Amino acid sequence: MAEITYVQGDATAPHGKGVKLIAHVCNDLGGWGKGFVVALSRRWPEPEAAFRRWHRERARNEFGLGAVQFVQVGPYVWVANMVGQRGIRTGSKGVPVRYEAIDTALGALGDKALELGASVHMPRIGCGLAGGKWSRVEPLIAERLVARGIPVTVYDFEP
Repeated sequence: MAEITYVQGDATAPHGKGVKLIAHVCNDLGGWGKGFVVALSRRWPEPEAAFRRWHRERARNEFGLGAVQFVQVGPYVWVANMVGQRGIRTGSKGVPVRYEAIDTALGALGDKALELGASVHMPRIGCGLAGGKWSRVEPLIAERLVARGIPVTVYDFEP
């Protein structure tokens, strides 16, 4: 039975063998420049370039809450840009995280992981700048990924 494994480390340097999908949450404004994406961009330019192009061309594609863009960055490594955050600031409408969008995106992530025979690697998605609670996100990961037999590693980064 697959489970969620928690480790100290950097999700941009995923552990283990085989194909790996690195998942993270993006906002629906096309913004990229704070949080986990900074580490992604330091390692690979492709996810940011692809995300910005995807947002720029959103009138002609599926960009929006719940959508996922898969970007291959190495022979066995992919990045999943998951749109799970409305806007970027906590304000009168609450925190930016959108759990329903993360749930939808995780379903698509699970399909891709099964297609590739991949494990999934991530920081605590939706819980940094998006303002979400891990107690709400973790069950979504368990249902959409772990219950389908997909191994998941969650990285807690300590500089």
